[in-house]
Order: sequence, then structure tokens, then C-alpha cells
Amino acid sequence: MRNQGKYPDHNTFPSLLKSSTSLMDFKLGESIHGLVIQLGMDFDLYTGNALMNMYCKLQGKEVSNGGTSSRFSNVVSMESVKKVFGTMPQRDIVSWNTIVAGNAQNGMYEKALVMIREMGMADLKPDAFTLSSVLPIFAEYVDVSKGKEIHGYTIRHGFDSDVFIGSSLIDMYANCSRVDDSRQIFSLLPYRDAISWNSVIAASVQNGLFDEGLKLFRQMLMANIKPRHVTFSSLMPACAHLTTLHLGKQLHGYIIRNNFDDNVFIASSLVDMYAKCGYVQIARSVFNRMGSSDMVSWTAMIMGYALHGHAQDALHLFQQMEVVGVRPNYVAFVAILTACSHAGLIDEAQKLFNSMIQDYAISPGLEHYAAVADLLGRAGRLEEAYKFISSMHIEPTGSVCWIEVKGEVHAFVSGDKSHPDYDRIHKALEVLLEQMEREGYVPNTEDVLHDVEEEQKRNILCTHSERLAIAFGIISTPSGTTLRITKNLRWRMSLCLVCCRKPPFGTALEDEQVQKPPHGTGEFEKFSFPWDNSDLSKIYNPAQESYYTVQLQ
Repeated sequence: MRNQGKYPDHNTFPSLLKSSTSLMDFKLGESIHGLVIQLGMDFDLYTGNALMNMYCKLQGKEVSNGGTSSRFSNVVSMESVKKVFGTMPQRDIVSWNTIVAGNAQNGMYEKALVMIREMGMADLKPDAFTLSSVLPIFAEYVDVSKGKEIHGYTIRHGFDSDVFIGSSLIDMYANCSRVDDSRQIFSLLPYRDAISWNSVIAASVQNGLFDEGLKLFRQMLMANIKPRHVTFSSLMPACAHLTTLHLGKQLHGYIIRNNFDDNVFIASSLVDMYAKCGYVQIARSVFNRMGSSDMVSWTAMIMGYALHGHAQDALHLFQQMEVVGVRPNYVAFVAILTACSHAGLIDEAQKLFNSMIQDYAISPGLEHYAAVADLLGRAGRLEEAYKFISSMHIEPTGSVCWIEVKGEVHAFVSGDKSHPDYDRIHKALEVLLEQMEREGYVPNTEDVLHDVEEEQKRNILCTHSERLAIAFGIISTPSGTTLRITKNLRWRMSLCLVCCRKPPFGTALEDEQVQKPPHGTGEFEKFSFPWDNSDLSKIYNPAQESYYTVQLQ
């Protein structure tokens, strides 16, 4: 074209820049940008929009640089976008949407909101694309009030029927733990595509409504909507949590038949699902067949080994991960420390804990401290465990409880699922809860301050550290055993297995007496009183029709 003496115009460069973006060729895009400046086309509106779009889409991606591959920095990308935006004499809604979306996708939420305000000052009103870029910001901030304001704006301006806006609203409410609102948005959509189905399935699964997520998937298939790879990334955790291996295998077959098995996110989800269902060898087989393993897949496999007692395999895989250049993150260290904890590998755990801080500059969190403390406790080094917990440089976000069973000390953290017997513990709590509900139990979910659904509040009540410790004691000891619970938080606490208003377990809460429910009857008086001087209470196990003595220390 140029050899024939013809010069590119404002229609030429946008097409060229689109091609360089599709090819992920940053060097080519940069060369085109240089030519744009040389020919004075950088003041053209459409060319400027195309340049910003290229830099935004290449951010954080593996790009080609003259035959070599490298990762294009998000920071460099957004700086380039800002420079192009700043030199444009004229900007339209596409220009503003591009820079708003670029900032939002890059995690620069405050900057994105600033650009929204400046956009309004430029007398431009947000369109559907703008709103779908802004809603994830409030989802990230878990700011449901601001999200509702945007929702109201979409209704007033007729955007609520837009499928992209609808999907963004579903995601926003889900991140804010408002699953019912997500479902309502979904039900009101006049047209539901794969994206909106994926959003509502993910909303259910990420909020612990696993059965609901699987039910929605079946409805999606009945609606003749073909699942996408992100659908399975959401579904596999549901199968893993429910340990529904049969359904997981069916989904795996569907994944293979539809050529999704080469997707790293789906493969990682399969590894996690098989590992949590107890099929560690199948998980490893899936892991080995992955073309490229990411941090999620490495961590899932290590945690799978950890939870099923294969500590040496976990350690070997962790070392292999370091050798191939994959840098372990916060979660990877939780997994490997859990493996050490379950196998009693004190020296290895202490070395890894120190390496995490010194070699990888990762600040230890409660999960890391709990794993090491549990390990020390099991080894009988209680004083050392207490000193270790006391040395934490963070305020504990939850309590830690220890219980001694058959000469071994086990540690539990509120909400922690790393204990090797967690599934049995959780099942025991569910069985006891069902028995109690038949006896008139009413959960006191008012003590749960999270803004979540009632079912989720009920689940949270069953994951308090003392309840996990008590349930473990019940399934691990004969009837009549005294269960001694040690807790790290020394303030006066109410130990109630289920935080109930009419507690059939006869738990002492707020008076100096201990009351037991009458054996074999469903009549229980409403009561609440604190621990007596000995911190002693009896817990009734309706499943075994027996009592356990619980002593808090």
C-alpha cells in the first residue's frame, strides 16, 4: 500500500491494531503506534480508541515480542492507555468506556470511579458497557448499597433487560452474599444466554448452595444452552464439596467429549474434585496430563495429598513446583503445612514456615499458624504451641481450640476445613442438628453478623472452633467421656454446640447451674446461663442417647 504511494487513513489503523491484538503481538502494535504518531494520526478519535483497546487487552497477557514470548505488564499497559487518552482532543463514549474498563480490570477501582465522575462532568451518560464495568468494582468492595444504586440506575434508564448488565448484577449480588437477589435478577431476564446461566450457577456455588448450583446446571441443559468452560470451573467445586463422585465423573466425560479437558482452569477443578472425593491417584493422573499447570492445579494436588495422609508425595510435589519455577503463594503454603501437620513432620514444617517468610516474603496468616500449632499440639508440645500462637503478628480473626483424644492433641480454627477428619466431623454436626431440629431446636442466627442467607448463617454456626472440637471428640471417643477443650481466647465465652434458643443439648450458658434435658422426651425449657466455676457442662448426644462432659480450659 505504501509502496504504491498511498497513505493509511483513519480506517486503516484501527484494523491493523485489531489484528495485532488478535495475534497478541505487542511489538507489532507498538510499531503501528509509532507509525500513527509519525503520520500525525494520533489525534484521530477511532485510531485513539483502537490504541487504548489494544493496550487494555494485552495487559497481563503472554505476548509476542519479535519472536520471543513475555508477559506484558499491567502497569505499563495502563500507563500507555492513559497517555493515549490524555492526548486525544476528542473523546466519545467508547473512549471513556475503554479507560474505565481498563482500570477496573486492572484492579484500579478508585481510578475507575474517578473516571466515571469525570465522564459525567464531560456530559456523557453511562451506557450498558459502562455499567457492566462498574458493577464488578462494588462486588469487589462488597458494597451492596452502591451496587443497588447502579441497579436502580439501570432500571430507570431501561438497561435492566440487557443480558450483560443482568449477568454483572448477578455477580455483584453474589459477591455480596445476596443469592436471593441474584436469582431474582436471573428470573427477570427476558433472554438468558450462557453467560447469565454461568453467573447464576457460580452465585449459588460460591455461596455454599451446592445442590442449587447442580440443579441450575440441569435446567441449563434442558434449556438447550451449551455450557462453557467457566461453567465447569464453577460446578466441579460443588461436586468436590458434596463428594458426588458419580456426578463428577459424568461431568468429566462431558468435558472430554466437548474438548474442554485442555483448559487449565477446568483441569485444576477436576484435580481438586477427585482429590477431595478421595481418588488421589485419578487426581494425579489428571494433573500429569495437563499441558501446563498453574498455581491452582499445583496447590489442589498438594492439598489432595495432604488431606489423605500422603505427606511425602505432597513435599515432593512442592519441591518439584519450586524446581520448575512456579512460585508458591499463600494458599500453597497452607497446603504443604497441612501435609506436614497431618504427618507429624515438625522440622519440615518449621523450615517451610520460615522459608515462606524469608524466601518468599509471604506474611503468615491464621491458617499457617493453625497448621503448625496443630502439629506441635499433636506432638505433645503444648507449651511450645501456645508460645507459637502467642507470637502471631496478627490479631486472630477466630478462635483456636485444642482437644486431646487418645493421647493426641488436635487443633481447630473457626471455619477451618483442613483437619483430616473434617468430613466426618461435619457429617456428625449435620446428624446432630437434624436430631435437634426434630426436638424443637431453633438456630439463633442473630449472633451471625454476616449479611448472608439464613442457610449460610446456619452453616457458619456449625463451623465455630469449639463446635468442631466437640464434634470430633464425640465421634472419636466412647459415651461418657470427658472432653477437655482448650481455647486460645481467654475471655468468657459461651460454649454451645449449636447456639440455640431451646438447646436440647443442655448446654450451660448464663447461670451457675447445669441443666440436662429429660431422657427420651422432646420437652425442653428455654434457658441460658454462663459457665459455673469449674467451666463444666454436659452435652446430650441424641444420636447415641448419651451425655458427654465438656470442660473448657
